[in-house]
Amino acid sequence: MKKILLTIGVVVVLFKTSNCQTSNTNEKVLVVSANQIKAHVQPTMYGIFFEDINMGADGGLYAELVKNRSFEFKMPLQGWKEIKQDGANGSILILNRGDLNSDNPRFIEVSSQSAQGYGLNNEGFKGMGIKKGNKYNFSVLAKLPAGTGISLQIELLDSKGNMIGNTSVTPTSADWKKYSASFTSSETEPRASLNVLLKGKGSVDLDMVSLFPQDTWKQRPGGLRADLVQKLADMEPGFLRFPGGCIVEGRELDNRYQWKKTLGDVANRRMIINRWNTEFAHRLSPDYYQTFGLGFLEYFELAEDIGASPLPIINCGMACQFNTCELVPLNQLGPYVKDALDLIEFANGSVNTTWGKKRAALGHPAPFNLKMMGVGNEQWGPQYIERWKIFEKAIKQKYPYMKLVSALGPDPDGDKFDYLNKTFRSLKADILDEHYYRSPQWFLDNVKRYDNYDRKGPKIFAGEYAAQSVATVSPLNKNNWQSAISEAAFMTGLERNADVVNMASYAPLFAHVEGWQWTPDLIWFDNLTSYGTPDYYVQQLFSLNKGTEVVPITLNNQTVTGQDGCYASAVLDSRTDDVVIKVINTGSNEQKTSLIIDGVKGVSTTATITSLQSDDLNAVNSIAEPKAVSPQEQQANLSGNTLKLVLKPYSFNVIRIRITK
Repeated sequence: MKKILLTIGVVVVLFKTSNCQTSNTNEKVLVVSANQIKAHVQPTMYGIFFEDINMGADGGLYAELVKNRSFEFKMPLQGWKEIKQDGANGSILILNRGDLNSDNPRFIEVSSQSAQGYGLNNEGFKGMGIKKGNKYNFSVLAKLPAGTGISLQIELLDSKGNMIGNTSVTPTSADWKKYSASFTSSETEPRASLNVLLKGKGSVDLDMVSLFPQDTWKQRPGGLRADLVQKLADMEPGFLRFPGGCIVEGRELDNRYQWKKTLGDVANRRMIINRWNTEFAHRLSPDYYQTFGLGFLEYFELAEDIGASPLPIINCGMACQFNTCELVPLNQLGPYVKDALDLIEFANGSVNTTWGKKRAALGHPAPFNLKMMGVGNEQWGPQYIERWKIFEKAIKQKYPYMKLVSALGPDPDGDKFDYLNKTFRSLKADILDEHYYRSPQWFLDNVKRYDNYDRKGPKIFAGEYAAQSVATVSPLNKNNWQSAISEAAFMTGLERNADVVNMASYAPLFAHVEGWQWTPDLIWFDNLTSYGTPDYYVQQLFSLNKGTEVVPITLNNQTVTGQDGCYASAVLDSRTDDVVIKVINTGSNEQKTSLIIDGVKGVSTTATITSLQSDDLNAVNSIAEPKAVSPQEQQANLSGNTLKLVLKPYSFNVIRIRITK
């Protein structure tokens, strides 16, 4: 522990030493050449990477409150316990239908020998987050032996066992049938649980025991958690990459993501264990599964809802190379390629096509306008190239307009990266996916990474990145201001090179404060609330202010790439006739600056300045203080075409100035 803490101290000292100023009396003059367009900014420039890690889907974005609702976990009663109120007695059996329903084979038989008080309790995902006055929708699949009279008493309990909501349903059929009821909670409770009790003597078969808040995103039954989706919408992302990540690959191929199995009735979506459940010894999560209630239709709808272009990633016949390295032989790759082709038809095909018809039958006859997809996630080596070529040929032959995202491995340099980078460039690949989980100092040192990339070569997708405050995969990583401001500095380099870099996304996206495996993460949540990290606000400010064209911003006729700890980029926004300047001061002293807008006939007399700032590089946001580091807006006056600024220490500033006509 002492060694780790010492490492944290060293990182901070290095960051400060490399960028602080001992004297800062000289005024810096930054010049924006607003008439010199250098590149066009793609609408997809800043987007979202989603993966079901850290309880990102089940227990998170997917609003289901019941854990192991269909008894399909390896331990069928995980999340459940037997309830015997006031001496009630009974028994339970887990039954398996086998091939009669191979996607959801198990169900539970509950038998009561008492008039009431016997049944089951579900603990939820780290409890159930319940809000006072909210309505909740209960449902269950049930069947009764003929002639049996049983009703189900449904009780919502707070953490002390007090009832805060209840309803009942009465099964009537000897065949499987869905029964539903709604009720309103009388209290707010972060760790509620659910009782399902039998009223009457006899037995009943139960499956798909479910509880959803009624106030899901867009009030869709069985939908998504509204506050989490709202945080995504508030970023105005250009794209949504899904479903991951290593989730796509699986620890082994049987555990890979298979999109076709995530469509249709949730009761028939085959659940699998989440590959992150035991990935890290420091955060074992043996009860972490994927129910696929959040499936491919829901991903496409989510992208549509928040105005983002969909970017699905498909398995290329390779499991995670960090785990098993399991491969599909090249001559058996056909079903994998067909899945990719069918996915495009599902997204874009007319209702007269096989998969377009399926999309329409699921309630979305209009196509999703899919323009790009990823082949593989974080693969490397010649085996990946061999398989990629087969996918590329088949996809381009049938859908020549489709842009393919190709992986450059898990690191931003080294032998794996160099081999893939050279090979894909020779193959004239469309988009190359670079990943970097590195120290804050790496992000500062690499702000010029793309300055000399081939302008005629493949475009770049910065597909996964996050500054690691301690070390990659360390459970001690924090979403502190030091990490966020280093990412902001780095992103000026992405923006300045928008003719090469067309897409970028921080990763991972979500983390439950009690259920995480990986840190740092963009948005944290508990069962009731959520907050954006300083990194979230950096991403949001870049996305909301991405503009449409890149123009130069210089200091002493040089691009601003770290001189005295200062980093900057500038864009025009043709939609609003604004010039938008992003300036970061990573130093420990304030910096006096004159910002000159050159090359236009006139600008407005006022500027809007939005700033993120903290004097403490270790500052973080939290459930208790969700906006400790968050955007603050002010107005400032210009004199002619010049704005005088005092850049605070450790600050990220976005300045919008209207160009007058």
